[in-house]
Amino acid sequence: MTKASELQSLIDQEVGVSRWFDLDQARIDAFASLTEDEQFIHVDPERAKATPFGGTIAHGFLTLSLASAMSMEAVAPLDDLVMSVNYGFDRLRFLAPAPSGSRVRGRFKLLSAEDKDAQGGTTRWLLKHELTIEIEGGDKPALIAEWLTMHVVKV
Repeated sequence: MTKASELQSLIDQEVGVSRWFDLDQARIDAFASLTEDEQFIHVDPERAKATPFGGTIAHGFLTLSLASAMSMEAVAPLDDLVMSVNYGFDRLRFLAPAPSGSRVRGRFKLLSAEDKDAQGGTTRWLLKHELTIEIEGGDKPALIAEWLTMHVVKV
């Protein structure tokens, strides 16, 4: 647990690193089916061999969708937390494809913490994290984003 009073001292600090997540073909295929994005570079290993990727790759949005699970285990929740919601992204760049069979993990750096207001016994904190999802053994991360989350905390 993190105290709201500690947030300012954590700015520009890495606040957590998740475990590695497998991006196997079964996960990629399930995501493709669920999102109806069945482009061959994701689901057809034979055809994908002929591309510059040399095989199938995970969807960028699949990699991004793991951010919630990564955050839940890597970033300590605030004390007296009522709820947290995804507030969006200020920046998001997909930098490198994650090949089928690779593993990815998230690194979280706190960029800002803004106390929005107190009302009805709670206050809201708007946190901005730099999220870097790295590919195990890769030269570049799969993505880098500035992720905003709103946290409602009892006062």
